[in-house]
Amino acid sequence: MRILFLGDVVGRSGRECVVSHLPGLVAQWSLDLVVVNGENAAGGFGITEAIYDELRAAGADAITLGNHAFDQRDALVFIERAPALVRPLNYPPGTPGRGATLVEARNGARVLVLNVMGRIFMDPLDDPFAGLDRALDGATLGEMVDAIVVDVHAETTSEKQAIGHFCDGRASLVVGTHTHVPTADYRILSGGTAYMTDAGMCGAYDGVIGMDKEEPLRRFTRKLASGRFEPASGPAALSGVAVETDDRTGLAVKVAAVRLGAGLEPSRPTFWD
Repeated sequence: MRILFLGDVVGRSGRECVVSHLPGLVAQWSLDLVVVNGENAAGGFGITEAIYDELRAAGADAITLGNHAFDQRDALVFIERAPALVRPLNYPPGTPGRGATLVEARNGARVLVLNVMGRIFMDPLDDPFAGLDRALDGATLGEMVDAIVVDVHAETTSEKQAIGHFCDGRASLVVGTHTHVPTADYRILSGGTAYMTDAGMCGAYDGVIGMDKEEPLRRFTRKLASGRFEPASGPAALSGVAVETDDRTGLAVKVAAVRLGAGLEPSRPTFWD
């Protein structure tokens, strides 16, 4: 199975980048599944139903979230009627939405998409390890499902790496989001799970983690807030990770970084060319 995961979509530039590139990539690479993190898609904070529909129409089979999941008020309502929208599973019981979704891939395979949020320097949610353990125990890779994708929305590299090893052998891909900077450590762990500490973002890189640079610079240099953060509006790049899995086991056999657009050195999965 061919899987593409795209990092946090930030603002209009990020959305336009995904919408312009993704349909062509689905066709060119014969992708079976596309997962996109959309938690910064609406002006950098949250997601709306219209944007959810836009990303779905562009080719996203599932859209994951994170700490800005409910920044847009209508998300509390439309998340219940958006089966492909996945918020962190370790939110407290009773939180609207779902922390996992079962997707039928383009090749007919059954794919479980999970979203979890870290706790270090983040909102103190429930234990992500315990939540993932329950979810993975209930869906055996290669038997009950054909692939499992885990989006770890977390601040620290150590917590993301720990979750990667915790899921090794039980998931097809564990990939980090939230910090918006693509890491170079994409690899297949010893148990067969593809891993990358952070997928990067889909947005304008001539800024500060996707935001217009002026306000962050003022806050860092003067310790004063003079306005709200606004997404950078310049040319954008698409960033993520490509994974090919074994159809029998669901484990990864190939992994590569994906970087296309302005501001980043291009990278693509040569094994699909």
